[in-house]
Amino acid sequence: MTRLLRVELTRLRWRRAAVLLLLLAVAVPAVIFAARAWTTRPLSQADIAQIRTDAAGQIAECRAHPRRYGVPRQHSARACERTIVGWQLHRDKLTLAGDRTNGTGVGVVAVLTALLLLMGTTFAGHDWNTGSMSNQLLFEPRRGRVWAAKAVAVTAVALVTAAVVSTAYWLGVWGVMAGRGLPVQDGALVDSLAFGLRGAGFAAAAALGGFALTTLFRSTVATIGVLFAVSVAGGLFVAMLGISEHWQPQKNVAAIVKNGTTYYRPVPDSCFTGVQEDRATVEGSRCDPEVALPARAGVGYYGVALLLAVGASTISFRRRDVG
Repeated sequence: MTRLLRVELTRLRWRRAAVLLLLLAVAVPAVIFAARAWTTRPLSQADIAQIRTDAAGQIAECRAHPRRYGVPRQHSARACERTIVGWQLHRDKLTLAGDRTNGTGVGVVAVLTALLLLMGTTFAGHDWNTGSMSNQLLFEPRRGRVWAAKAVAVTAVALVTAAVVSTAYWLGVWGVMAGRGLPVQDGALVDSLAFGLRGAGFAAAAALGGFALTTLFRSTVATIGVLFAVSVAGGLFVAMLGISEHWQPQKNVAAIVKNGTTYYRPVPDSCFTGVQEDRATVEGSRCDPEVALPARAGVGYYGVALLLAVGASTISFRRRDVG
């Protein structure tokens, strides 16, 4: 098994498309990090002077009509410049917590998941597109071992890549904040690193799922089409049927990566029209529209789908003719 795993790792290394996707999995988060650091940089005196120059026309209009800008007429000369320039001095603050909730940290996980899923799909699809699978089975006829070696190689490479990139991203954000003298809350770095590792685990599972589906369908295009339909049309289908947000794909991803999230549910009409006791919105009560979705629910949601894909792929690979 060890020999087979080394062979598959070597084969993966020589797949140009797979290597390109791995390089993109490093480069794109690096660009995201650089853009985030740039857009949150402190304003320099040159930046402030440029803002003042660009706003000269608006400042002049304010001085001519100060009441339109809420500026007292007797202090319009300085107040207009201070007010209008002040409006444009705001820049996003770089925070670890902000990037974990709705910031670029979620984007990094999404990029890694998409690229590594495609890497697993491409790696499996090449064997079927070129017809090399039959040649491989001549050297190792035990199909279960071949499938397992390929799956372990794809998953291991995806996990290591995602974990290293995610860790580097969060350490980079922390380093920029430290360099700028920004406060870091206690435990924020640990929480961010854990966020990245959970995202890396999800991305590695996606790579395994892509490999399993492509081995099942024996077509990269078919796998991408199915995954696109499930990720896009599946969410729309759940919404159109009025099914609870608990079953939305993106909610369960958030539950895994964020170590729990919430979703909204409809509440009974009595919560709006009943007596005060019936309208209580205590957390967890029937009138509380916000429901917790723990990480284990997200793991179960995607875990079942992954197990079905892996099981079907393994059975198909062991029993179907290869040719």
